[in-house]
Amino acid sequence: MTRVRFAQTPAEALGEVADGATVMIGGFGPAGQPAALVEALLAHDARDLVIISNNAGNGDDPLARLVRDGRVRKIVCSFPRQTDSWHFDDAYRAGRVELELVPQGNLAERIRAAGAGIGGFYTPTGFGTPLAAGKETRRIDGVDHVFELPLRADLALVRAHRADGVGNLVYRKTARNFGPIMAAAAARAVVQVDEVVPTGGLDPEAVVTPGIYVSAVVASASRERAPV
Repeated sequence: MTRVRFAQTPAEALGEVADGATVMIGGFGPAGQPAALVEALLAHDARDLVIISNNAGNGDDPLARLVRDGRVRKIVCSFPRQTDSWHFDDAYRAGRVELELVPQGNLAERIRAAGAGIGGFYTPTGFGTPLAAGKETRRIDGVDHVFELPLRADLALVRAHRADGVGNLVYRKTARNFGPIMAAAAARAVVQVDEVVPTGGLDPEAVVTPGIYVSAVVASASRERAPV
């Protein structure tokens, strides 16, 4: 019997989100972003959120509107701004949102470490820069390293291509990006897919995220808004 809940709507899949929750949002820009689930989070009344994502939203996409509407207390990301990141720019310059800037490889590895149950790791990336301020350092084989802690979340919003009846997931091309590691690093992983197929309908060798990491699935066609 599957423990995964299959929802009819993104809001039903999202369920309750507490104020102050830490939420991981997959995607690399729009590629792989679970837009329907972030829209559902936008419609939810949770506030004071900590968002962990590769970027801080573009244009008027749902993530950018979370920032615009003052729902985000802190963003942990590697790529906070580009020419159309005006909502983050405005909020940051006004002191309405806190930023923890993390080099992209460190971001991915910190998330992966949480999912793997690793207590932290040493990396040379960031040594000697303000990003290493206050962190433990160590010289390993003649190279200076910085100790980085894992990043965990209460909730991960993930976009995959297909799910089967027990929540196993396959992804589509570059949309895979942060999805697998975020699903493993969160206490609850809610997944937006293009379709649900019967159990046995996925090639076992192609499954990237086993259903044990998945809490809820909703099928929501959104490929036009989330290119891969």
